[in-house]
Amino acid sequence: MSLQPIGIFDSGVGGTSIWKEIHKLLPNEHTIYLADSANAPYGEKSADDILQLSIKNTEFLLGQGCKLIVVACNTATTNAIAYLRETYDVPFIGIEPAIKPAALNSISKTIGVLATKGTLTSALFNTTSKKYSEGITIIEQEGEGLVPLIEAGKIESSEVKNLLEQYLNPMMAKGMDYLVLGCTHYPYLIPLIKEIVTDKVAIIDSGEAVAKQTKSILEQHKMAANKQKSSHQFYSNKSAEELNYFLTAYEVSVTYLDF
Repeated sequence: MSLQPIGIFDSGVGGTSIWKEIHKLLPNEHTIYLADSANAPYGEKSADDILQLSIKNTEFLLGQGCKLIVVACNTATTNAIAYLRETYDVPFIGIEPAIKPAALNSISKTIGVLATKGTLTSALFNTTSKKYSEGITIIEQEGEGLVPLIEAGKIESSEVKNLLEQYLNPMMAKGMDYLVLGCTHYPYLIPLIKEIVTDKVAIIDSGEAVAKQTKSILEQHKMAANKQKSSHQFYSNKSAEELNYFLTAYEVSVTYLDF
């Protein structure tokens, strides 16, 4: 089992922020990454559509022999991971907005969650939010329009900055001191976000925690790789160039997949 790859899928390029954390912590693991960019963003789709796309992505990765699958998409996790875990006989690692550490550490007792509509309206997010909301004000903000701009590589564009100011300034005005990024695309916006919120707001994303959980599950199931030279396959069903833009620091290639 240790020679088999870790499978990772996302609605697009955002999950590469998760892949980078996994690769950093687990450099000996082979990986296969699937960017379903042709169907991005998931956050604006119905729960059933998100489930069907998640099933399709999972079955592709299982067909490639993956030993574990990381659902590197908050929207897919909150809408589909329960079904995936019940249906397929491999471990699944999901991603939820990190409300717990923000709620526990907030001094102002006001935290913000920037996420997609699909995540904010899901039953799993609602359950998590209620669990840690006692004595805490949680400001939910849909990041409408951000994912398509990130997919297009317009990370430092005026359009992105204007949207972020529109979303974040009202949250800061309400006393937010922690901002939870509830979409794997959003870590690529952290430099711009920091310009807006300055050092008054701590920013939390889930990448490092997901990598640690992946390591723990691999060890628990005795599936961790030995000291092998790892290889990495990246697939996109929209534009190999768009995905490659986020991987320029790595010696990897991206393949277009008619999927």
